[in-house]
Amino acid sequence: MVDFVNKRIWFFSLSLILISIGVIFLIISPGLKPGIDFTGGSTISIKFNNDTSQEDIRSELSQIGHPNSVIQMMEKNTYFIRTKQLNDKTDIISDTNILLNPEKVSVLSFDTVSAVIALETIRNAFIAIIAASIGIFLYIWWAFRNVPSPSRYGIAAIIALLHDTIIVIGLFAMLGKLFGVEVNTMFLIALLTVIGYSVNDTIVIFDRIRENIATYPNYSLSDVANLSVAESFGRSLNTSFTLIFAILALLLFGGPTIKNFLWVLLAGVIVGTYSSMGIATNLLITWETKKFR
Repeated sequence: MVDFVNKRIWFFSLSLILISIGVIFLIISPGLKPGIDFTGGSTISIKFNNDTSQEDIRSELSQIGHPNSVIQMMEKNTYFIRTKQLNDKTDIISDTNILLNPEKVSVLSFDTVSAVIALETIRNAFIAIIAASIGIFLYIWWAFRNVPSPSRYGIAAIIALLHDTIIVIGLFAMLGKLFGVEVNTMFLIALLTVIGYSVNDTIVIFDRIRENIATYPNYSLSDVANLSVAESFGRSLNTSFTLIFAILALLLFGGPTIKNFLWVLLAGVIVGTYSSMGIATNLLITWETKKFR
């Protein structure tokens, strides 16, 4: 049986390293790279019928009043363009007769979000995360009301939840800095899904601890926790691997619009499984014993 509890300093150290890396990338400008869902603006994906470079497109866009547009190559002769808010895709297409005219391009997708809607999205995201955290704490406190110090279970679960959230956000800040990956509403939906999954895994282990406290009254809390993690280990890994394989299948065969959601979910499942066994339970034991080792 793996001794998770007495090796908690290793889990805490690994988490500290991961969180520190994430925070560094969050501090480095621009931190998370927001998509149009958060900043407002328009995005358009265009496929050219002939060979075209980013420099040609940028020059053309500058001439029609979009000098600060972001241009990314998706594949050969296919580009993703992000610019200030447009009323319609024809605001770009019809304003030029050189590169972007309808005879030379095919518009693959077009999306636009106003700045007002973007601010509302950010506000609703914070409200959703705060409401979810409060609800989770109250539920765990009530569910574990018959064990000593039930509030500790709720607080440990919330800290583990924050741990998972910070690591996933930090990962996407790094991806945004290195590869230009943007975050959008799908990122938020995935983050809330990760929160739910992480807490579910944590509650399973905490519930096993509650049962074993009654079954083995002569065991210390550390021994009970170690036994409970060991008993839940197989179940947690099987559930996580099943979900990971499903996510990988969707990444391979699913559409591009859900890829951000899937990458967040994949990272969250891995981190959530780790934190449920290595962080949440060990926080509970550390609080009880006042020892980090």
